[in-house]
Amino acid sequence: MQASQIRFFNDHGHVRLERFHPASRMLTVKRQLLDELRRLKAWAPGQGVSGPWRKLPLFQQNARLSALVRLPGLHAALMPPELLATIARLANGRLAAPQEIQLLLSPPRQGAWTLERLNWHVDVAAEPTNRLPGIQAFVLIDDVAPQGGATLALAGSHRARAQGPGALSTLRQTLAMSPWPAARLHDLGLSVVEMSGQAGDVVLMDMRLLHTPSVNATNALRVMATSRVMVA
Repeated sequence: MQASQIRFFNDHGHVRLERFHPASRMLTVKRQLLDELRRLKAWAPGQGVSGPWRKLPLFQQNARLSALVRLPGLHAALMPPELLATIARLANGRLAAPQEIQLLLSPPRQGAWTLERLNWHVDVAAEPTNRLPGIQAFVLIDDVAPQGGATLALAGSHRARAQGPGALSTLRQTLAMSPWPAARLHDLGLSVVEMSGQAGDVVLMDMRLLHTPSVNATNALRVMATSRVMVA
């Protein structure tokens, strides 16, 4: 972890560790995961989710599919000590034990990709507002193409609450505007970051950032995982 990466994280609320995990490790995890999905008859290449789930809203499909698979040793493989040491350096403080790794799966061909009608949110409330509450790690188990269902984050939004108690709500209202308010966000010094990339990449995110699931408009299953590490 270089000093420039730490500065980038502090300024933007996220940083990417390219190819942090070896490709061979990610390929092994991917094969195990696909084998389990086939065994459960939940999904197979060339097919969508199984029949009972097709009537669910898209993001509920993602949640059901992600919660279905259990792979022994997944947490240890994706959240090794060297990654936790990197997170500790970014946090500049003591860390609580990381939360168990969770899969993030999205079936392919979910429809047209859009930035509208998304669920922008934060998972924790930071008190005081200038204190980093925790860091969330997003691990790309497989290549994820742009518009491939990766989590989206609003870079710079970790500074919003320092502007007043209603700043975050105002920002969410701005994000809900149609057409998409790209110019307005640029004026505020904010930008949307899509956590697409190559297998083995890890994106670390300040948990004060607004973020949201997105639509997988590609022909590939989105295969990621996430874990949250709180600052003690």
